[in-house]
Amino acid sequence: MRIRTPRIAALMVTVSLLCGLGAVAGCGSQQEQTGSSDKDALTRRARQVATAWDGSPAAATWRAGYYPMGELVQLPEGGLHDAADKQAYEKRNFLLHGTLPDAGAKVGRVRWSPSDSLTRPLVGAADSYQSLAATHSKESPHLTVTGVKLGIMTAPTSRGPASVPAWLFTLDGYDTPLRQAAAVRSKFPTPPIKPAHDLPGYPIEHLVRISADGRAVSVLTLHGACDEGSVVDAWETHGSVVLAARIKHRQSSGNCTKQALFQKVTVQLKRPLGNRVLLDGLTATPVVYRGLRGTSPGTS
Repeated sequence: MRIRTPRIAALMVTVSLLCGLGAVAGCGSQQEQTGSSDKDALTRRARQVATAWDGSPAAATWRAGYYPMGELVQLPEGGLHDAADKQAYEKRNFLLHGTLPDAGAKVGRVRWSPSDSLTRPLVGAADSYQSLAATHSKESPHLTVTGVKLGIMTAPTSRGPASVPAWLFTLDGYDTPLRQAAAVRSKFPTPPIKPAHDLPGYPIEHLVRISADGRAVSVLTLHGACDEGSVVDAWETHGSVVLAARIKHRQSSGNCTKQALFQKVTVQLKRPLGNRVLLDGLTATPVVYRGLRGTSPGTS
């Protein structure tokens, strides 16, 4: 069991090859395209993915599991006091006064209702703290942890809000704790359809946010350094929402460095996402929540 820290968008991933050495999706040396053929191909793929998932054992596994779909770190009530504390949190600069619990419950229950719950392994207090605290500098703005205990928090999941076991970190100067979910998410089901390797565009990187009304999802995508960005289309059914990211091309003369840039894209849905599974069209896998900053317990 472990807590995975998401990739913070450094805004650029550089690959040393040049577009002139080979054609790649999103490369600016390609001639300007309308994107209509790309959209048609991705729409056909999205239809295939939705058909394969809807009513499948994979979909049943998804609806029976614990899959976080929102932030798993909750700040003290009222938020952080000032800019220095906010900087400390963003820089993950924490100091520990005291000791962390070295024993306790190994499993806990995620509860959606009194009659609907699931037992999950728990991340230990030390691993949870380490995921929050990357640095420990007294000279820089920092947050001081004075106590840690196991409690609960409400977290968004693929099955709606759930009461989730969480580590409660008491912070010096705060009346309420910082909470971090401790339950390890369920293993992702095996997709009922193979990934596509011969289609344009990039896979969705991860889910960033679902709007309060569930009618908009924000995702992180990739696009080339020499194009105009990415567009994300949604294919909706009663059981799934399949996202397909395609590239907006533009004409560019000469060679350009083959780079992939991160872009946040918000997609409007026809109806709230609800308990429908959110899927990436190219990989046919569920779109994982990581957010732009935060931690996420990995699978067991």
